[in-house]
Amino acid sequence: MEKRIPAHISIIMDGNGRWAKEKGHERGYGHIHGVESVRKVTQACVEEGVKYLSVYAFSEENWSRPAEEVGFLMNLMMDAISREVETLMKNGVRFRVLGNMERIPSTLQDAIRALEEQTAGNDRLTLIVFLSYSGQWDILQAAKKMAMEHGTDVSGVTREDFGRYLVTAGIPDPDLIIRTSGEQRLSNYLLWQGAYSELYFTDILWPDFGGKELHDAVEAYSRRDRRFGGLSKKEAGDNQ
Repeated sequence: MEKRIPAHISIIMDGNGRWAKEKGHERGYGHIHGVESVRKVTQACVEEGVKYLSVYAFSEENWSRPAEEVGFLMNLMMDAISREVETLMKNGVRFRVLGNMERIPSTLQDAIRALEEQTAGNDRLTLIVFLSYSGQWDILQAAKKMAMEHGTDVSGVTREDFGRYLVTAGIPDPDLIIRTSGEQRLSNYLLWQGAYSELYFTDILWPDFGGKELHDAVEAYSRRDRRFGGLSKKEAGDNQ
């Protein structure tokens, strides 16, 4: 059977804190090693021929974490941006950040915009980092934008029309959503866009997830029969 490669893989990166605790370190140690996993998985996606890789880095709800941890994560993002420029350019990776940018520190916003502009011409893989994002926030901000344009008459608005107001406008919905660390929920992530995504859960903690684990997930995806509410291939054959 020919291997099917998902055009868009999205990952809920979970388990950094537990991984660090198991090794006798503070949570920040896990976050640092989690960045290395992003690098490994990005490279694996380039090798597999995946066109879009998105990662859930920081949710709207994460702002309620202790200020020290939030500050650490913002600084870690700054460091990662400065260190990854050469690798992104060499591998032809376009970099994008999506989320509620109003809550992001201005210095980090500037660094994000600069890297997005620098990598805009790359077309081998698009790496999307969801930062200060939640699915409910995304749907709500889309509804507000739509209301400003359409007013109260939304009778003619289609699903495709609504999708253009989401922060992911122009980006294909994820074919495969991976969550690490054994949790089996979406945690307010891509609620609209993930309606028909294949879900893949693994007990592996995010810092231990790399190229091999990504390839295993793609193999599992390739064996699935995506129906989108229709009949399976076998069921369709039986009805002929």
